[in-house]
Amino acid sequence: MSVDTPLPDEMNPSHYIEKVSLITGETINEQILPKQLLVQHHRDYHLVDIHARHMMSRVVRETGSPEEARRRMRKVRRKGQRAAEVVARLIGQSDVSKVSKALFGLKDKEYFFRFKKPPVEEAAIQRQLAELREQAAVQLDKLSVEGRPALRVLLTGGTGFVGKEIIWQAAHDDDIVEMIVVIRPRQIVDRKTAEVVKIVSPAERGETLLDRLWLEDPEVRSKFTFVEGDVEQPNLGIDDGVLESLGQRITHVVHCAASVAFDDPYEKSFRTNVTGTVNALEFSYALQSSPGSSFVAHESIETSYIHGRKVTGLAREAQVVFPRNFYNNFYEATKAMASFETERFMLEKGLRVVQLCPAIVIGETRAGNNRGDAKVVNAPVNLFGRAQEALVSKEGSWIDRSKGAMLAKMACVFPADPTAELNLVPVDRVVAGILAALKKPAAVGKRVHLAGDHRLTSHQIAQIVQEELGVRVKLAEPTLHRTVTLPIVTKVLKTAKQDKIANALDKLGTIFAPYSEWGQPIHQVGNDVKVLGLSTPRPNTEHVFRLLCRHNRFVQEFGKVRDLDEISRREKAWWNFMLGLEDEMGMPVGAIPADKFHAMMAERLDTGSFTLLGSGEA
Repeated sequence: MSVDTPLPDEMNPSHYIEKVSLITGETINEQILPKQLLVQHHRDYHLVDIHARHMMSRVVRETGSPEEARRRMRKVRRKGQRAAEVVARLIGQSDVSKVSKALFGLKDKEYFFRFKKPPVEEAAIQRQLAELREQAAVQLDKLSVEGRPALRVLLTGGTGFVGKEIIWQAAHDDDIVEMIVVIRPRQIVDRKTAEVVKIVSPAERGETLLDRLWLEDPEVRSKFTFVEGDVEQPNLGIDDGVLESLGQRITHVVHCAASVAFDDPYEKSFRTNVTGTVNALEFSYALQSSPGSSFVAHESIETSYIHGRKVTGLAREAQVVFPRNFYNNFYEATKAMASFETERFMLEKGLRVVQLCPAIVIGETRAGNNRGDAKVVNAPVNLFGRAQEALVSKEGSWIDRSKGAMLAKMACVFPADPTAELNLVPVDRVVAGILAALKKPAAVGKRVHLAGDHRLTSHQIAQIVQEELGVRVKLAEPTLHRTVTLPIVTKVLKTAKQDKIANALDKLGTIFAPYSEWGQPIHQVGNDVKVLGLSTPRPNTEHVFRLLCRHNRFVQEFGKVRDLDEISRREKAWWNFMLGLEDEMGMPVGAIPADKFHAMMAERLDTGSFTLLGSGEA
């Protein structure tokens, strides 16, 4: 579907957003197109504009002050506007904006977007939220057996990265006595004929999933029930008979299913993130409204990036406003819409809801295990690793090696301002927050950022990648790279019949460049500790990113090991090795310098067979 094709009414952004005149303050009654929500739509990519952004980046690096960069930019814009006015008079052009846009890429919007807010006074909202928390506390108390709650949780998204960790931690949580996992059947398709040769049932998929999570104890496995469903369908696609048998005993719904593809088109992102959320909310509301219900609360797993491009001030937990600098992609925009749907159910229908907003989720804290995930931050790290292997390879002819080295160097150019900050959070911290919220009635009506308070800059990331992988990543100014360098590089690669590499670089540039510009949002944190009771200090992001690099290099071999059974076997050996090393050293493994870690690993782990040396155990 084209970005200009009319959308189905239910997908119209105008349900959530309104356009407001900066001149009159009145609402502008005209269609809002999805593309208008993204920062890319509001940039001309004029040569002067690109240069100006590059200069702002330099000012930030030199002064350490984003506000100073903005001050200088405002000064330059004023001078540019006056110059445009002079040129307009000289050439007899009455519309100065056309001249300023043509000469300098300057353009002024006469409108802004804002989210539609319910016409309810803040005091009334707080009274209602207090009542919902009290209701949740009463319901939770009813579930207590000998002073401990007996929780029965329905989970969506259980086969995803975060969902797998939820299952693993729930297996070791005595307060969770049952978990019902909604899962689709899986079709096995013949690659040659495209025919479906086998359908794997949810129960079969569930048993395999528990095996891969090393959950062998029959008593633990008996906690889990896997039922067929689809979050894009009413009642989550669960059969009426199954639903009738489950409904009265479910205490919580954890809606974790979502699209994490930053480059998905609007319609696909909307169906997964908004329609799926509404279906899950409707499901929970029906449970809560049922006579004699055991239901306590609905947990909505969102993202801290619902705040979009926010270059001034904190992205606050309690408040979401439409970002003046727009959204990076449709993932962010539709997750924000889903968040407003969640608030609507809470305020209009009285659904008891907790909103949990993780930052960029990566492998767990102690070993970096990620259950086979290869998306988001893993993708560029794997690309860099494969590029380094090509650079040092001795295989093939001189021409082949030279060609491989050239391609590798191209792949190691990454669009990122050195000062740009990424908020990375380990998956076990995120899930600890999710499970803690099940037992915290005070979390109802709260939005909680599951994020770190120590962010890594692009410069630090490049340094760690060089130390851990031996890869020298060259950081390129994001706007210049995306608009000038990348198109040239991809064209050269495609001419050389290297379409796969060209497409990979283009995709990474498109996805990561917006997150690698200076002025990324800084997320307020506090409710994770104050409301959920999570520990401080929060995880050390540098240590966890080092573990990500080590895991991708040795366990997954930069994405070449894809079989989930083999990854599970390797991760178990890796887990035992890392925990043994942690006990021996008396410190987190991520704190061990790269060269020392690699030497110790060579003494203890056979990376060929992936077994612990001297133990014979995988």
